[in-house]
Amino acid sequence: MANRRTFIRGVASVPLGAAAVGAGSLQAATTKSRDYFKELGVRTFINAAGTYTALTASLMPAEVVAAIEYASKHFVALNELQDKVGQRIAQLVGTEAAMVTSGAAGALTCGTAACITGKEQKAISQLPDLTGLKSEVIMQKAHRYGYDHAVRAVGIRMVEVETADELERAVSPKTAMMLFFNDAQGRGKIGAADFVALGKKHNVPTFNDASADVPPVENLTKYTKMGFDLVTFSGGKGLRGPQSAGVLAGRKDLIDAARLNTSPYSDSVARGMKVNKEEMLGMLVALERYTSMDHAAETKEWEHRISTIVDSVKDLPSLKTEVFVPEIANHTPHLRITWDSSKISLTPDAVRKQLREGQPSIETTPGEKDQLLMTVWMLQPGEAQIVARRLRSVLKGA
Repeated sequence: MANRRTFIRGVASVPLGAAAVGAGSLQAATTKSRDYFKELGVRTFINAAGTYTALTASLMPAEVVAAIEYASKHFVALNELQDKVGQRIAQLVGTEAAMVTSGAAGALTCGTAACITGKEQKAISQLPDLTGLKSEVIMQKAHRYGYDHAVRAVGIRMVEVETADELERAVSPKTAMMLFFNDAQGRGKIGAADFVALGKKHNVPTFNDASADVPPVENLTKYTKMGFDLVTFSGGKGLRGPQSAGVLAGRKDLIDAARLNTSPYSDSVARGMKVNKEEMLGMLVALERYTSMDHAAETKEWEHRISTIVDSVKDLPSLKTEVFVPEIANHTPHLRITWDSSKISLTPDAVRKQLREGQPSIETTPGEKDQLLMTVWMLQPGEAQIVARRLRSVLKGA
């Protein structure tokens, strides 16, 4: 009897149209509109915080939702869809190949596995046991971060370096990959271009985690043009695709190997990092939308929202506002608000609490103790005015 892997490979060869035969007869049930979150007692809020995963990041545009709904009504051969979607995404981001992953973290795991195993089935089945395989990833000490757990999940040992000389001495037959955390560019001693050059010199694949680094749109092509062999972007942040999806792009041989290390192949280290047809199609449409939109107009809208909020509180005693744009990750206008506690007798935490617990609930950027920080790029039409009124009311009341 054929095993599951044989079945999966057989299904992968089924023509797309044949796989979808009969799907058109399925009809979506018409149901009365329900307020599901209200039924469950789950609070919704206005997002002035940003694209934090714990706050469900971004909202999908209508085009993306329509693509997901369309995909939900048809059967297709999953590998064929990943082939075709990957080809389109690769064109959009200017790389040899691409695939949709289970978020940028899933891309880190699949990409690392690819650098270890290539397309050798024995090695793919063996992970995370690295006996006889390459077992180390080199990374700058200043670039270590929580998400590199997704790399370590493959079983590798992380080798920390600080200088280019240290990196060259660290390269060995055990080296599978070199990992670069894009948001930490200013913290490490080895810049992106030099990092790539060192990888090329020693024939070691370089992987850039640029998950939160769109916008600007140019970043979608920047890092592979620079020479990185792999790059990942989160799907549910600035791209506004499915929150559970991401993109892994780069060298075709590595993308091919990454796909063999994950679903639908059962005997793979990232089998649980499944991506379905809805996410694949939704991610493609999100990228098509993002790469064709008017980004200058979007920036003007963000600036207008910031001005609306600033104008509402600028006359309050001792209050100071500062607008800034982070250099790399979350590259959008942020608003920093500070004040003299003797003039306004609330701490930033207290203001955050009142905004969160009021109606409607408003979330601002977490983790800031001495200032109130917020962003406006996830606000929906009309919400900047609501945030402005609520913020003024809370601060003036203090």
